[in-house]
Amino acid sequence: MADSDTSDPYRLREDLPEPETFAALREAAGMPPRSREGIERGLPNSLYGVVAVHEPTDEPVGMGRIVGAGGTVYQISDMAVHPDHQRRGLGTRIMKALETYIEETAPPQAYVNLVADVDGFYERFGFEDVRPASKGMYRRID
Repeated sequence: MADSDTSDPYRLREDLPEPETFAALREAAGMPPRSREGIERGLPNSLYGVVAVHEPTDEPVGMGRIVGAGGTVYQISDMAVHPDHQRRGLGTRIMKALETYIEETAPPQAYVNLVADVDGFYERFGFEDVRPASKGMYRRID
């Protein structure tokens, strides 16, 4: 996955962020923190990941990943773009890369889900509210 526009200061890298970068991007984007242990255990278990890199500084400024069974369930997770780099299409580019991976690897009738904290973004990719057919729930471990 190469981004070829030379005037574009960003490139996408098919990769997972380092644990420190993962934690920093979540914090910068206003997302709840995750424990260092959880990050270090969880990242290697990802099915696929994308990191957006600001080429002039070689700084990772965005990320997204897919977790799940790799067959029946895929979950879009940890979508974050640093606020200094938002409104430049990076979230859309990350999401398109994640969608491409799913389209190329998911078998028929796979279930793709996510928990959204942004209104109007994921709907553009065909995601719908689960209610009333289902009820999304969560439980956080302290």
